[in-house]
Amino acid sequence: MTHSFSNVILEILRGHFGAHADEVCESPLVRYLDIKTRSANRGSKSRGSFANHYALYVLVEDYINKGYADKRKGEYEKYEGARFTDLFLRQTELPFGRKLQNHALNSRLNDEFRKYFQALDTVPILRDQKEQRYWINERLLKANVMEGGVEITLNLAGAIIEIIDTYVAARKSAFEGFLETCKQISSISVSASSEALAFVNLQLDPSVDARVFKIISFAILKAHYGEQSIFWGWTRDDVQQDFLLLYKTGRTIANDGGIDFVMKPLGRFFQVTETIDVNKYFLDIDKIQRFPLTFVVKTDDSSEAVLGQLRNQAKRKYGVDAIVDRYLESVEEIINIPELKRMFSVLAAAGRLPDVMSEVVAQSRVEFNYEEPDDDEEEE
Repeated sequence: MTHSFSNVILEILRGHFGAHADEVCESPLVRYLDIKTRSANRGSKSRGSFANHYALYVLVEDYINKGYADKRKGEYEKYEGARFTDLFLRQTELPFGRKLQNHALNSRLNDEFRKYFQALDTVPILRDQKEQRYWINERLLKANVMEGGVEITLNLAGAIIEIIDTYVAARKSAFEGFLETCKQISSISVSASSEALAFVNLQLDPSVDARVFKIISFAILKAHYGEQSIFWGWTRDDVQQDFLLLYKTGRTIANDGGIDFVMKPLGRFFQVTETIDVNKYFLDIDKIQRFPLTFVVKTDDSSEAVLGQLRNQAKRKYGVDAIVDRYLESVEEIINIPELKRMFSVLAAAGRLPDVMSEVVAQSRVEFNYEEPDDDEEEE
């Protein structure tokens, strides 16, 4: 156990198991959760995905609610299993869980667990695919420890639930703090915009979570291009002025292989990326049949340096200048972190802080599956 939230996990285990906490720490499920909770105290910028946490959570919760942790101890092997529809609905009721899909319950939790514990011939989720029934692997919920020279078995179910609840609460607190800061900054006057500049510059650091970088980038680019207009029409007598509109086409965590932003009416495409890997760039270019594509890159390197790296990698890969040139001709523009910061400084000076920050708040709620409580709920 090697990160700041590890101490929280250890305290939870001490509350449940006293002097046996250190031994229980070696349980595979506890070690897995220790790995999965590294981002708890890193603020809103760190990546925090809840799918695998919640797949584990709803099955352990079902195990407890049905009494198998205490009143019906020893009877779980006779349980008909939890229904998929019940588990899936429960996931969506949890914080940040509204748009979670079924992948974690069906395979991703087990696949990731195997990756970390290759020597174990077991996985956390057992399921009957035909009947759509699911079980938590009870063997992983039990830890054998020595007490007074006698081996006893401890059940980890309650501790697992508390660890995940505490982790989610920490992530929720960090995210709500991020949203509140965005809201406060949106009301800062132009003359006091240094705070806003410092905050946004921090979010544009190369180490930030991909989702936050994409959100901030979109908000800046939408406001930046929204200041520009073109005159166009089907005939000379039908010319009209339209301002440029940027649309975000998907969600960062969707892993759908799509294009990130699309501009209307120019039909310009934007792709946000963290890497300078020629294979990814050329794959994106091939997706749209080498239509011109602007890359928004999470790097402080200059656009010329990024293009130079791509060219060098491509030449090593293909060895033919004609092929390399045809691909690179499709790179319409490289927008890096310094250029995004410059755009934001101009927007802040022009009094556009509320536009940028309100967009950040709106897109953050979408990306992180967050809904504020209804007014009625807050009053209760």
